[in-house]
Amino acid sequence: MTTAMGGADGELAGRLVELTGDLIRARGENPGGTEEATVDVIAGFARANGLHVHIAEVASGRPNIVVTAPAAEGAASAAPDVPAEGLLFLGHSDVVPAGDGWSGDPFEPRLTAGWLTGRGAADMKGGLAAVLCALTDAHAAGCLAAAVSLAVTVDEEDLGTGIRQLVADGLGPHAGQRFAACVVAEPTDLDIVTACRGDAYLEVQLTGVSAHSGRPADGRSAIIAAARLINVLVENQEHLDAHAHPLLGAGSWSPGIINGGQGTSMVADACRISLDRRLLPDEDAADIAGWLRAVAAEAGITGDGIGLDVAVTMEMPGFITDRDSPAITTLEAAAEAVTGQVPECTVWTAACDGGYIARDLGIPTIVYGPGSISEQAHHVDEAIEVAELVRACRVYRQFIARTCG
Repeated sequence: MTTAMGGADGELAGRLVELTGDLIRARGENPGGTEEATVDVIAGFARANGLHVHIAEVASGRPNIVVTAPAAEGAASAAPDVPAEGLLFLGHSDVVPAGDGWSGDPFEPRLTAGWLTGRGAADMKGGLAAVLCALTDAHAAGCLAAAVSLAVTVDEEDLGTGIRQLVADGLGPHAGQRFAACVVAEPTDLDIVTACRGDAYLEVQLTGVSAHSGRPADGRSAIIAAARLINVLVENQEHLDAHAHPLLGAGSWSPGIINGGQGTSMVADACRISLDRRLLPDEDAADIAGWLRAVAAEAGITGDGIGLDVAVTMEMPGFITDRDSPAITTLEAAAEAVTGQVPECTVWTAACDGGYIARDLGIPTIVYGPGSISEQAHHVDEAIEVAELVRACRVYRQFIARTCG
């Protein structure tokens, strides 16, 4: 695949297209696949360019990887007794399933009119390629005063097992390292996302008493109990909307799956609801699960033959980074130096792994990457503009130089 750009940008575009294409070919659909092949591509590229590689298995065929451009030999902190602050980039190796309707093989990248098409091109194989090329160039320049790392986790698109393992390990090889900032390279159209809502999945299992549908009063319907519980959530949504966060808006409920019962002529003795609950940064999924149990009892939904169990199967914290944080102002300056414009600062109603880095490790976190979360990510014929990949990589290089150069 070749690009139409010339000069230095053309050389960089060629590297980015080749690496992004290799990452797309590695697939990594989740659920239903493995991220190992994608990690192999990342590790091979990193080692070939002199970067350090640390791989930690999260589950069979599902490894996290941390790639590091080390501080230059002889580099020292301005304060000898205080380690220099490094810089962390964050991404994920999995992609959502391709699905049907593509105009070609979703895992065979196609370059057309300056756009690279393939599952994961925007979310987020292109962002990973831009960071990896930026780390390679920073390392080759030999001017880093502190290490710069890219952590790539598994299972971001489903249950978040990779990021939970990463923070539990203290970033693996960088346990105890101080970081000036974390940049999540998710697609933001190269706007700076300074705050995100979080997300949690809650599995609600309701149990009842089976009976013949000709005498429903002899039983206790778990489906009717589920309907009553959903009505409680609708009322709670009105409360959440009335107390919305000034920056991020309100938390929200969305029942995604409901199923139960064994037959039309039987009172349902079981019903399951899968709930999505978007979180504000100060909310905790375990607390919300406890509230759900309590409110069901207070409303008279449980008891008298109806039981309820709630399990949190996924939690992704939200975060807010101060608008005047050096992480943001330095990235603004880096982007302006490259593009001539200061990028817009915005917030996400979506969620990302960065919330764990902010909450559990206390690192100022922002989201900034090439591609569109709304127009390309998770879409059929997902694509990313090569020129935007080049801009992202150049901004990352400038940000690294201003933070750790």
